[in-house]
Amino acid sequence: MRYQFDQFILDTDCFEIHRNGQSLHSEPQVIELLALLVQNANRLVSRDEINEKVWRGRIVSEAALSSRIKTARQILGDNGRDQRFIRTVHKKGFRFVAAVEPLDLAPSIAQGGDLSAPGNKIARATRDRGAGQGGPVQPTGGTGNPGYRTEGNAAAPSRPTVAVMPFINLSDDPDQEYFSDGITADIVSHLSKHRWLEVTARNTTFGYKGKIIDLRRLGRELGVTYVVEGSVQRAGSRVRVSVHLVNAGTGLHMWSDRYDREITDLFAIQDEITEMVSARLEPEIGLAERNRVVLSRTENLQAWDYFHLGVHHFFRFTAEDNREAQRLLQRSTVLDGSFGDAWAWWAYALVLGMIYWDTPPTAPLLDDALAACNRALSLDSQNATFYALRGRIKLARCEYEGALQDNQMAITLNPTFAAAHCGLGDSLAYEGRYDEAVSRFEKAVALSPNDPQLWAFLTYGALAQLFRRDFETALQWTERAACLPNCQYWTTAHRVVALSYSGREPEAKQTAGKLLLENPGFNCDFVREKLFYLKMKEQVEFYLAGLRRAGI
Repeated sequence: MRYQFDQFILDTDCFEIHRNGQSLHSEPQVIELLALLVQNANRLVSRDEINEKVWRGRIVSEAALSSRIKTARQILGDNGRDQRFIRTVHKKGFRFVAAVEPLDLAPSIAQGGDLSAPGNKIARATRDRGAGQGGPVQPTGGTGNPGYRTEGNAAAPSRPTVAVMPFINLSDDPDQEYFSDGITADIVSHLSKHRWLEVTARNTTFGYKGKIIDLRRLGRELGVTYVVEGSVQRAGSRVRVSVHLVNAGTGLHMWSDRYDREITDLFAIQDEITEMVSARLEPEIGLAERNRVVLSRTENLQAWDYFHLGVHHFFRFTAEDNREAQRLLQRSTVLDGSFGDAWAWWAYALVLGMIYWDTPPTAPLLDDALAACNRALSLDSQNATFYALRGRIKLARCEYEGALQDNQMAITLNPTFAAAHCGLGDSLAYEGRYDEAVSRFEKAVALSPNDPQLWAFLTYGALAQLFRRDFETALQWTERAACLPNCQYWTTAHRVVALSYSGREPEAKQTAGKLLLENPGFNCDFVREKLFYLKMKEQVEFYLAGLRRAGI
């Protein structure tokens, strides 16, 4: 759909704006904001409506909105004083005040097509507003935008969008409705803290409460990739919460779980269940997104696709895959320099390459990794993942106090982010605060038992147990980690040390033989090089002594 005003043509299908026939460069989100204002010319568009439709209900700062409005005005040659195109209504919102002419709206409707089809989004939005429904307008794709991919002739959101439907109250008592509503609202809130996800606003999904819904149709109506649904049943002193994750495109269930609890403090139970559900949903959605990109590779990959391919290789945890992850993530940053996720994950892949494989742990590379995370945070200063990954970089640089602060900030922003709890545990352990560290590792494991890095949570925790001199628990944790996919040779090494200090030297030597099969180059010099992130010399020497007892 194209709209003309003054010397400009806004093309919402191509996601472009032209002036006198020349294309003007702009961020896709600014184009989306302009489209919303232009399509509602001379009507006040409130700040809440902009938040709902441009940011999908995510809470953003006044500064973020003001920045986008300022950029839109600059593109149009406008300013806050003249306001020839975009007029500010103090404390209310904005109006597009220039005369707008829709260039091809009538032919689109005259063709008699399905107004719910992806290709007729603007016509559907116009119909909805005419009916007083005010439905959200879904943007179409643009080149280089990490948030959207093009499939055939239709544009689909590439950044995964999740709708959490109102949980059904299965209890006999209708007064328990507040509990099921509370569960729903809390899951929306927790998932929204994972900033790589777009979460539909609670008010939007609660409009479907009590209705029988075809989830595939719902996916089309809301433009979402995944749907979370569930139920709450309370009987006597017990409560049961069931949760399902559904692919909105196919209607197929991807994951489900059930939580049974004895009621002591109802609000504490609500907090516990919603934290666990949210923490477990996020890695499941991440896995689905990586599989989607891997299984549907095209020749025209965008920054978002390169990012997920890179993360796919990252989580395979081999030297070759780590190098490929670094390459793909760097390619994503080249395609879109403002894609913070790619910068931060490239830095993390770089540091893991130093700790596990063949990336040299040099000061210049560590400087590059820190600069990449700083760039990511300059793009989104409220992103918990970016803080947690920068914490990992600072840990590798032996800047433990900074690592503690970054991981604490990540947890403040997203309390259910398991990897941040693990990172905080590492930071505490290397400072010698072992009891505090172990509690963080336990929290990480409890929050995300299906996390692709679960083996790492347990292995890092086992190292803290070693330093704590709790060798039996260290053995238990390494045994659990060894059963998980992609577990690394460091797990076996920690087991060797724990067995040595437990007085089980024959078993330690046998396990050392297994370790040398996993990594033939493993020796004390190798270990000293790879433990470059340990600042306390006594920790390194303690570890090496345990290895030597087993013949390493």
